[in-house]
Amino acid sequence: MSVFDIIGPIMIGPSSSHTAGAVRLGLAARAIIGGQVSRADITLHGSFAETYHGHGTDIALVAGLLGMSPDDERIPNAMQIAQEQGLRVGFHRADLGDAHPNSAQMELVSPDGVKRSIRGASVGGGSILITKIDQFTVDFTGENHALVVSYKDQPGIIAKITSLLAAENVNIAAMRVSREAKHSKALAIVELDQPAPEKSITRISQVPSVDTVMVLPPISLEEGE
Repeated sequence: MSVFDIIGPIMIGPSSSHTAGAVRLGLAARAIIGGQVSRADITLHGSFAETYHGHGTDIALVAGLLGMSPDDERIPNAMQIAQEQGLRVGFHRADLGDAHPNSAQMELVSPDGVKRSIRGASVGGGSILITKIDQFTVDFTGENHALVVSYKDQPGIIAKITSLLAAENVNIAAMRVSREAKHSKALAIVELDQPAPEKSITRISQVPSVDTVMVLPPISLEEGE
């Protein structure tokens, strides 16, 4: 156990799970959609749904979507800043089923019309876990550099992605693949020890059957964008 695990993150707000973790969930979702968000419909589950007003979970999620870090002094004004920046936000409460009690489902739209559905949980001490991206079940903590690659499931796609990274001496820390069905849509989350060079990203995006490549920076416990 580290000192951080004992004392928790540097943050604005009363709760590492409900505030710092919620900010990081927003930051992760912002990274997954690729930056600025113009519309966010957020469904809160479990204890998030029960206590979000008192703990400021709603404000913290919006702060993260705006790119603020957990210790940003602007967090209490996140709703006003969102309005000023044209970010429209709606909150709902619902039972998300077999989900962590500190879970949020975020339906996001970017200014250029990109849509992403992201589910994640604040699992304690400011740490998070992204559990779903669009229709795919995932397992992503945001602690490492990562590529999220969507593609049509075919033999050799994963081997091509890994070989392109290896050619640039990029070490893979972990990889998880999820798919709808055999030879259907699939999603790979490739966690890396260092950022992938632009050359690798470009070549991966050019692999036949690859649809999109999302580049995710680490969502650290103390720093936002």
